[in-house]
Amino acid sequence: MKDNVKEIARALYESGCVKFGIFRLKSGLTSPIYIDLRLLVSEPSLLRQVAQALAERAGELPFDRIAGIPYAALPIGVAMALELDRPMIYPRREVKQHGTRRAIEGTFEPDETALLVDDLITRGGSKLEAIETLQAAELVVNDVLVLIDREQGGAADLAEHGYSLHAVLTLTELLEELAASDRISAEQHHEVLAYLAQNSD
Repeated sequence: MKDNVKEIARALYESGCVKFGIFRLKSGLTSPIYIDLRLLVSEPSLLRQVAQALAERAGELPFDRIAGIPYAALPIGVAMALELDRPMIYPRREVKQHGTRRAIEGTFEPDETALLVDDLITRGGSKLEAIETLQAAELVVNDVLVLIDREQGGAADLAEHGYSLHAVLTLTELLEELAASDRISAEQHHEVLAYLAQNSD
């Protein structure tokens, strides 16, 4: 891992974004680790570091607009847009029954390429739902970019539908850095690795 990514891994733990215990995930799985990147809105310096790392990865990919998934990825997407000076849009979870009734907020043209951005990925369900909304508006989606890949089938779910996943770091890499920097115990490290071995791609 690059030094800036190691620094992000440590800062995520210190800011409370990484928690250990027993948690039920949106995917329905239970996990001994929980990553809450919604807290980044209260950590502007860390949010900037995250946006810079994501912007660096995004620079390797062809796209016209950033498409952030509500809600955790909205501040991340905005920070990326500012970092890259690139436009952002976002697919709504629910279409309002008043006003413009748009399914996608922001401006775009048909056939433009959207880079789908989210905070992390466990399985591919929410990403595929967002992609469906974008494609219904005649946008092209090839790539999904996240800060953290939990390595629990998300990449395979996306690949099965023809999309490529890109991540700044994996859960394994995050754990390695936290263990190496004495943020977590060897017991915590091994517990989550054992969990991943049973619930991985």
